[in-house]
Amino acid sequence: PANVFLFYAHKLNIALEVAIIESSQVASTIIRPGNVSATAGKAAGRAIEYAVRLALDNMVQAIVTAPVSKREMHMANIRFPGQTEMVQKLSGSPHVAMMLVSPSMRVGLATIHIPIRNVANTLSQKLLRKKIEVMHASLKLDWNIKKPKLAVLALNPHAGEGGDIGTEDDMIVRPVVQTFRAEGMTIDGPFPADSFFGTYVPHSYDAVIAMYHDQGLIPLKMTSFDKAVNVSVGLPIIRTSPDHGTAFDIAGKWIANPSSMIEAITLAVFIASNRARLRQRAKR
Repeated sequence: PANVFLFYAHKLNIALEVAIIESSQVASTIIRPGNVSATAGKAAGRAIEYAVRLALDNMVQAIVTAPVSKREMHMANIRFPGQTEMVQKLSGSPHVAMMLVSPSMRVGLATIHIPIRNVANTLSQKLLRKKIEVMHASLKLDWNIKKPKLAVLALNPHAGEGGDIGTEDDMIVRPVVQTFRAEGMTIDGPFPADSFFGTYVPHSYDAVIAMYHDQGLIPLKMTSFDKAVNVSVGLPIIRTSPDHGTAFDIAGKWIANPSSMIEAITLAVFIASNRARLRQRAKR
C-alpha cells in the first residue's frame, strides 16, 4: 500500500515519489511495525502478483522482493512454501532454482523449502539434472560466463562412504555429475560438504550446487550475511531478494542493516544489463 512507503519516507525524511498501480492500493493501512497479521500477508501477496505481472508485460526490467513472512502469507491463504515457488507459479515457469550470490561464492540449491526428513526422498537424478541445467544456463545468460565451472556437494557425510552412510550419492548425485561431464560440462563432485567448504578458495568455482537449504546457505551466510542476494534463476523474468527474513523483532526500531537489499537491487540491475546486451547482440 502506498501509504506504507509514504509513512517510512516521512519518518526518514526522504523525498519519495510513489507510482500508484491501482486505486485500491491507496487505501489507508494501519501501520504497526512487527505486528503479524493476515492483512499484511495479503498485501505482500498482492505486491508480488503485481510485480510479476509488470515484469511479464515488460513494464519493468526486473523485480526485487523484500522479505515476507511465510506465516502471514499462510494466514492470508496464500499457500506457497516461499516467494521463489510463488513467482515460479505466477510466471508460468516449468523450472526454477534458488541461487544465493555473495562476493565470494554462488550457491545453488537442489531442494529448497522442505523438511530435512524429506530431502533424500525428494532428490532424484531427474530433479538434480534439471536444477543443474537451469543454474548452468543462468551463469551463461545472467553473468556472461562462457564456460561455467560447477562443484556439486554430496548429500551424505563423507559422500556416503561407499554406501555405508547412505546410497544417494552413488545412486543419484555421482551419475548425474558423470553424465554432465561426458556431455562437456565443467563439473566436479560429489564433494563432502564439510571438507569442501573447509578448504574452499573463493571464485575457484562459478557455482556450488548444494543438496538442501542449510547445507549451502550456512557457509555462505557465515562469510557474507550482509552482502548475499537470493536470485531465482530459470524464470522468464529477473527476480532478486535479500538473503534474510523479516526480523520483526527489530521492525520500526531503525536499526536494520539495508546492505543485502542494496546488493539485491544492484544485482538485479547487473543481470538486466547483461540480458539487454545479449539481446542487442542477437539483433545484429
